[in-house]
Amino acid sequence: MLAVKLPSKETIKVVEEPIPIPAKGEVLIKMKASALCRSDLHRYHGKVLFDETEEEANITPGHEPCGVVEKLGEGVTKVKKGDRVAIYLGLGCGICPDCLRGDVMLCKDFQCIGFQKNGAHADYMTIPEENCLLLPEKMDFITGALSTDVGGTLYTACKRLNLNGTQTAVIIGCGPMGSGGILMAKGFGAKVIAIDLDNKRLELAKELGADYLINPKEEDVLVKIKGITHNTGCDGAIVTAGGSTPLNIALNAIKKRGSVALIAESNKAQIDPSNQFIRTLNTLMGCWYFNRSDWEEIANFIVNHNIQLNKISSDTFSISEAEKAFPLFDSGKTQKVVFTWD
Repeated sequence: MLAVKLPSKETIKVVEEPIPIPAKGEVLIKMKASALCRSDLHRYHGKVLFDETEEEANITPGHEPCGVVEKLGEGVTKVKKGDRVAIYLGLGCGICPDCLRGDVMLCKDFQCIGFQKNGAHADYMTIPEENCLLLPEKMDFITGALSTDVGGTLYTACKRLNLNGTQTAVIIGCGPMGSGGILMAKGFGAKVIAIDLDNKRLELAKELGADYLINPKEEDVLVKIKGITHNTGCDGAIVTAGGSTPLNIALNAIKKRGSVALIAESNKAQIDPSNQFIRTLNTLMGCWYFNRSDWEEIANFIVNHNIQLNKISSDTFSISEAEKAFPLFDSGKTQKVVFTWD
């Protein structure tokens, strides 16, 4: 089988490997779609995430996958050959309170496919059966792949913000995650204000259903938001762009007792706690992936509300074309780049 490797900084290799054999409790997945993520680019640029060892830095990347169960390991009873599945990226101890609650990403022994374990940018991969997320019959494979990292995370953010048809949400950053946020927020019924410095991304935001578009290079963001919200501010904000500026825009754009869901990774940011929290009673919440037990709810929401996540897949490649796919995604000129298989 073919598999992608990142042997050194900004170097992609597609290698031949034996098809892995599922161990006890595992299944073999024949891949159908595997999306590139900004986290893949951290490894592409030689940055280490999740305390990788040197050996782990050479594994196959890919943590937004979808495929078909090809073979069962010993003791597998919950899935069967031929099942169409997305894959939950987190591996945990299985017995701590976080794992038992479904928040595997919070486990002290958390491991992530594509980082500590071989991931999905390959023709086949093995995974514990409990990481298999059954796809609704009407969900295609690209949508299935994008329903995990993008769909699941943004659904969770919208749910925690309590968005509904009476509310206005601002989404700061209209890359793949922000675009997914637009689709999800509209699915919850909210009016959406989309903010980005790139007018092409704002054009897509409009196509995805955003009600208002703001480019901070062309107009005053807060003045525009006050006009839209009749001087009250937004009910909630989703931040998918890193750094101090996007976060401060969000905190200043929401009304009193409003909430901000922070998704963008950022090592540090400077804010004004007194004026943005204490005297406004606002809430800032971290949103990282989704609770595994919520998958059926998320998948049904996407199908029943016709959330067209596949619209944010701008480019598809075969796995043999990985050397083209990574630099293209790294250019920032695309939305989601997805490897696909027939």
